[in-house]
Amino acid sequence: MAPYETDDSTDTGERDELRAGRRRAARYIVPVTVVGVAAATIGLVPALADSGDPNLPKITAEQLINKIAKSDVQQLSGTVKISTDLGLPDLGGLESSMLSGATKSGDDSSADPTAKLTELASGTHTLRVAADGPDKQKVSLLENAAEYSLIHNGKDVWGYDSESNEVFHGTTAADASKGDETRATPKGLTDEALKSVDDTTSVTVDGTEHVAGRDAYKLVIKPKQSGTTVGAISIAVDAKTGLPLKFTLTPASGGAAVVDVGFTQLSLSKPAASTFDFKTPKGAKVTTEDSPSKATPDHSAPFGKDDKADKADEADKGLAKGADDPTVIGKGWNSIAVFETGGEGVPTGSSAGGGDLGGFLSSLGDQVKGSFGSGTVYSTRLVNALVTDDGKVYVGAVTKSALVKAADAAK
Repeated sequence: MAPYETDDSTDTGERDELRAGRRRAARYIVPVTVVGVAAATIGLVPALADSGDPNLPKITAEQLINKIAKSDVQQLSGTVKISTDLGLPDLGGLESSMLSGATKSGDDSSADPTAKLTELASGTHTLRVAADGPDKQKVSLLENAAEYSLIHNGKDVWGYDSESNEVFHGTTAADASKGDETRATPKGLTDEALKSVDDTTSVTVDGTEHVAGRDAYKLVIKPKQSGTTVGAISIAVDAKTGLPLKFTLTPASGGAAVVDVGFTQLSLSKPAASTFDFKTPKGAKVTTEDSPSKATPDHSAPFGKDDKADKADEADKGLAKGADDPTVIGKGWNSIAVFETGGEGVPTGSSAGGGDLGGFLSSLGDQVKGSFGSGTVYSTRLVNALVTDDGKVYVGAVTKSALVKAADAAK
């Protein structure tokens, strides 16, 4: 069965061009923490849309995907609403502080992007975004009485936390931003989703809608496979430019979306040059990281290159592994990443040395057994992980039973 549900036929040459188009499309990526959530979880509560559906010319799924791939919006500014509901346990804020602490740099700066942007992994947030080509982007996280801004201007990357009055300064490698656009839009999530489109996927055009005052087509991506926790992905695509305006992923279990990223305001005019200027505020504490090799992957990631774009077709293989990558078993939406930790699994209250910590960790997961032995499954509304007692970790957007089955098959 063809990967796209449409009456139009597509020859081999057109399909090759479509694949190349998808890779060209992989230039707009959301901030690094959202990408992590998207690649491993994907999803969000729908952004605000205008009432009434526009009357637009009919378009096929192939044509709409090609429109996305050919989209070349270089300049924009606007407001993006991001909501994430992974169904994580309420630990009274402990989970957020642990995640933030795990990603902070050695200098422990509150302006470090790798620490600050982890806040986007849960709750609802508002971002102001702006872009002027591949060398100038700005993302501002608006909070109750403060603002965090991340600015890329040429080789410089600046982060500023107004609440603590701290500044982070890093630099990108010479070619880190060539061919890239802002990563703070629904475009990046769309690119990740399009990489999964194969014969395990249904892709259709499901009507039209208004988003941020613009006419848009609604592209719907659904897994054909059973056993995945992904229900559907809905993408609002600007009818004029092909720019994704809203990305929504709902889980197979139903209910509210897991992740939703959408523009509530959007202008495609050139932002003022001063938008990307940064001057250190008086009295601010400045943390500098001068090494491009260190700054690029860790701190300029929201604006950096997508080094994995050429590996998009690896998901079609039943088994793929790189030097430092996990083994990937399964295909399409049923893919499971397997990590070899080389040690013991998570201690439980009943295991030797588990103690109170082991009991606490066990309470967050479900104990399972199989021919692989025993372990603990930690679940969210989209991504599940099985940690076996012998130190293997199985992770995927699949059900708990699918993880246990995979672990049994590996024995």
